[in-house]
Amino acid sequence: MDTYVIGWILIGASVILSLLSRWYINHTYNKYAKVYCENGVNGAETARRILDNNGLQGDTVNSVAGTLTDHYNPKDKSVNLSEKIYTERSVASVAIAAHECGHAIQDGNGYFFLRLRHAMVPVTNIASYAGYFAIMIGAFASLFNLIMIGIACEFLIFLFQVVTLPVEFNASSRGLAQIKQLGLLGPNEYKGGRKVLIAAALTYVAAATTALMQVIRLLLIFARRRD
Repeated sequence: MDTYVIGWILIGASVILSLLSRWYINHTYNKYAKVYCENGVNGAETARRILDNNGLQGDTVNSVAGTLTDHYNPKDKSVNLSEKIYTERSVASVAIAAHECGHAIQDGNGYFFLRLRHAMVPVTNIASYAGYFAIMIGAFASLFNLIMIGIACEFLIFLFQVVTLPVEFNASSRGLAQIKQLGLLGPNEYKGGRKVLIAAALTYVAAATTALMQVIRLLLIFARRRD
């Protein structure tokens, strides 16, 4: 099969995979955001209870603007929950808040992959810009070595996505364990919370797969040009 055809197939597959993963997380989140938990805790209360249960009383819980903008900030030791997750008393809110607390627990325990991911962030940010510039300039000036540097930058982005996978899966595992231990969700509700976190994890799998497809596509294109 022609390498250009393979390249277009990879592009199409990447787009479809990204769209499907986004649709699935939004669909699953919207479903369980409407299921209110029996014990009546919201995301903020969930986070506070989990943090305190793990000796992280100094970590703060904040509300941030946006939808599904939830994240843990290791610099100021804060769990940041999007407005709906922070305030709503739903299965989705409890699950997502628990997941972000999973990152806080990782940080407190010095989890290796979290530390590695944080160390890679500044380099990956540079690579995300430098890679395309190197490829564009290298292609225009027929500088194959510069093109390969650009592809190496794209490969670094793929490695970053790979390192992200154990960080996210482990955070979900820790969060779900805390939900069980503290009785934050009932048995049936727990199943729904687990589905929310699986859907979220699949977006990271899709991102890693898409990054790998991009590297393969670039190698195919420029290997043929050199020949």
